[in-house]
Amino acid sequence: MTNETDKFVVDVVYALPTQQKVISVNVNPGTSAIEVVRLSNIVSFFPEIDLDTVKLGVFSNVVKHVQEILPGQRVEIYRPLIADPKDVRRRRSDKAKDEGRANKVTGGRA
Repeated sequence: MTNETDKFVVDVVYALPTQQKVISVNVNPGTSAIEVVRLSNIVSFFPEIDLDTVKLGVFSNVVKHVQEILPGQRVEIYRPLIADPKDVRRRRSDKAKDEGRANKVTGGRA
């Protein structure tokens, strides 16, 4: 049985382009990442978060929902990508070639 002195604080972070929210939660040792998110009740602020499919991370490293959270860690909630980064780079490169800012053969500077 754990007592109150074993608990530690974990921050849950979610960011949108225009705002961010950080919620501190007291958790017991052995608490999983998804349990920390549930305890934070962050869904009441951002109902678009689907706890069944959301991607979570600890300091920019993706973790599984069952990952045990340790003292000093921060659970980050990741938003889905709007566009595939490879497609964005490819379109930017094609645009540069069309505008004459890049070599059409090598892709290097014209």
